[in-house]
Amino acid sequence: MQSLSIFRAATRAVRPTGFFRAPQLARSRMQSPITLAAARAHNFGTTSKLLSGHEDETYEEFSARFEKEFDGVQDVFELQRNLNNCFAYDLVPSVEVLTAALKAARRVNDFPTAVRVFEGIKAKVENQDQYKQYLESLEGLRQELGVALREELYPQEE
Repeated sequence: MQSLSIFRAATRAVRPTGFFRAPQLARSRMQSPITLAAARAHNFGTTSKLLSGHEDETYEEFSARFEKEFDGVQDVFELQRNLNNCFAYDLVPSVEVLTAALKAARRVNDFPTAVRVFEGIKAKVENQDQYKQYLESLEGLRQELGVALREELYPQEE
């Protein structure tokens, strides 16, 4: 029994003071248990829900927004950031958005990112037929800009 009281005394002496502890509220007669619990919950770190502002965006609005963003690209970082944002959504970007992205890649003289646009399309589509449709619709621009596909650059890696 005596060893327990020594243990209690030892643990009381080692407790941290104030740095990691939440501030204690002074208890008064007017404070109800509900307001006390709400005040304690407020002391702990909580984050507010951050909204991007694009929750109810239609596919056409999405396409128009990213076309505008790709038209304003001035450097490689901005191009890659916009591509990451565009491909992060659970949809395949429209041909117009991809055209704007490819033109932006040419404007900032970034050939590898242009090749990666087609890799992103291939990863996002549901099947090989959809990928071929995208390739057919972007074939003229691809030839004009001189962008090769990964399949053309590394045929043995299929």
